[in-house]
Amino acid sequence: MDYQTLLLVITSLCASILIFIFKKLNQTQNSTKLPPGPKPLPIIGNILQLGKNPHRTLTNLSNIYGPIMTLKLGTLTTIVISSPQLAKQVLHENSQIFSNRTVPHALCALDHDKLSIGMLPTLASWKKLRKFCATKVFSTKVLDSTKILRQQKLQELLDYVNEKSKKGEIFDIGAAVFTTILNSISNTLCSMDLAHSTPDEKSQEFKNVMWGIMEEAGKPNVSDFFPILRPFDPQRIHARITNHMKKLCEIFDGIIEERISSRDSNSDSKVCNDVLDSLLNYNIEETTNKLSRNEMVHLFQDLFTAGTDTTSSTIEWVMAELLGNPEKLAKARKELCKEIGKDETIEESHISMLPFLQAVVKETFRLHPAAPLLLPHKCDENLNISGFNVPKNAQVLVNVWAMGRDPTIWENPNKFEPERFLERDINYKGNNFELIPFGAGKRICPGLPLAHRSVHLIVASLLRNFEWTLADGLNPEDMSMDERFGVTLKRVQSLRVQAISSA
Repeated sequence: MDYQTLLLVITSLCASILIFIFKKLNQTQNSTKLPPGPKPLPIIGNILQLGKNPHRTLTNLSNIYGPIMTLKLGTLTTIVISSPQLAKQVLHENSQIFSNRTVPHALCALDHDKLSIGMLPTLASWKKLRKFCATKVFSTKVLDSTKILRQQKLQELLDYVNEKSKKGEIFDIGAAVFTTILNSISNTLCSMDLAHSTPDEKSQEFKNVMWGIMEEAGKPNVSDFFPILRPFDPQRIHARITNHMKKLCEIFDGIIEERISSRDSNSDSKVCNDVLDSLLNYNIEETTNKLSRNEMVHLFQDLFTAGTDTTSSTIEWVMAELLGNPEKLAKARKELCKEIGKDETIEESHISMLPFLQAVVKETFRLHPAAPLLLPHKCDENLNISGFNVPKNAQVLVNVWAMGRDPTIWENPNKFEPERFLERDINYKGNNFELIPFGAGKRICPGLPLAHRSVHLIVASLLRNFEWTLADGLNPEDMSMDERFGVTLKRVQSLRVQAISSA
């Protein structure tokens, strides 16, 4: 080897060593710029610290480490946001960078992550589904045209409660409302009931499948913390949710097939004017942007699973808070009696006439957001937020539960005080980041307009038509308000009540 060659080899070797050292130093500097957070344990990181109620744990940790902090959940770097200002930076100002998802392994069942409006990256397929939902499902025009269906399902709930009232029976208001919401959605989508208050075999199977999906999706999954374990599915969560999803997809596919066959065989067949008809008409009108059969089935699955439990649990929390605060209940009923005649049917158009009821709903969203950490976002490139490095591919959680309980934002944050919203012009439509139970920005929940109507209409009707007490003579101050973290934030104890007709 001549001198020049030797010099070249040594120079290359030294350069490689320097580059390696520089990269290591740079990685160390970058890691020190991560937001602060609790020290992780080897391998498992901070997993054990999360506990049964991660939203509460993360709130307590944010009081120590600040409104932006880092946790290591197995191999997953997780950034937690707990202030409206930083939530605005993530969800609005840098929405393009944070608009995609870290997808839980459970939701990869049957390739749902590749078909779901909630999980898809914000590219062509997502835009197509989003546009369809905005124009054919949740637009003001469509919701106005389907309100008679929701009114019918609400009347069935009132009839059920009235029957319980006549018999003096105690019942679970959350379960009753769940059936009502489920049938309201099923009639809006495909003009049929899929559940009954006294369920038959098929109805009960559908409910069980729905509950099964939500239960499995809400469980902590080791495969999410260590993606290398996904092929082994150690907790069998993926396997169980796949079985549930198969059953649900078979039900929806059968409904779609029956409607297509009906339309094909009879040109004079009944026009349902529901979402399924809109889907099929959309595919006839569109030449390039058609929805595949698989996309239709998984869209129905999204609309059911995202809309049913969130809305029904919110209504249950509203009723629990009002029953726990009798003076607020009396105030809400007084407003309803003043604005709406005794024999007048409450309609969605009455909502704007009921400012205190609207305040009650806002206060419930503040204290009990259905998705306390929203759905997880993913950072698509390295970004500086508030002087800290948010690394590419980090999972980002927005703790809306913490923001709703922040004493620097809300006076007496743990008290149920709807009056605070009579004095402040705040809504939950993604503009006021101190109250974003539906998220904000590109990924705001597309079902917000329907949830808004459903919650107000059902609560108003229940309060106007009945007087309410807790079951078994339970005093309001003794009622448990314990919550259980999952896909939605639910009550640990079901709300058992008695109703007395106001007629």
